[in-house]
Amino acid sequence: MISIRIIVFAKAPQPGFAKTRLIPALGAEGAAELAQKMLFNTLFEALAADIGTVELCITPKIDDVAWQDITLPLGIEITDQGKGDLGARLARASERAIENTESVLLIGTDCVEMSAALLRKAAKSMVEHDAVIHCTADGGYALLGLKHYRAALFSDIPWSTDTVACATILRIGQLGWSLHIGQVLHDVDVPQDLKYLSPTMEVV
Repeated sequence: MISIRIIVFAKAPQPGFAKTRLIPALGAEGAAELAQKMLFNTLFEALAADIGTVELCITPKIDDVAWQDITLPLGIEITDQGKGDLGARLARASERAIENTESVLLIGTDCVEMSAALLRKAAKSMVEHDAVIHCTADGGYALLGLKHYRAALFSDIPWSTDTVACATILRIGQLGWSLHIGQVLHDVDVPQDLKYLSPTMEVV
């Protein structure tokens, strides 16, 4: 198995900051509570996959008051997302990992279907492919795995639209890289997505 770094991108699960599009359904406190549950669930699955280092790339920085009451699990590295749009942040993190001779799986905390088994399967796909992607039903992606870094994969991408995955797949094709496309997953971003939550994840 190749060396894989899982980088989890996350916002501090604070009311009014995380999962704001769920506030109409859950309220600010409820949306933040769900954000925290999804953060911990993602980290648990990433650690359980046992395929390499797990890095939590966060905003704001870990010394911000937003994180003071959040006890993160042991065994993860914590880094700062830094400035710029999502593309700039993803690019910076992936370039850093790949420069250190690690392949990378980039994931967020929005997909409740993200599991240790799925991450291990993605890592296995990386043995024979240059990249792997799991698209989401809303047109984004929940996982992007890369062996190589190219800025083009993250620049001028229409973030937060239903064409993110298609644009990324097109860029990978233009680079001539081999790509494994995994099963379609579901993010929980807006009230109608709450149906994808398991009973243990629901906010009462």
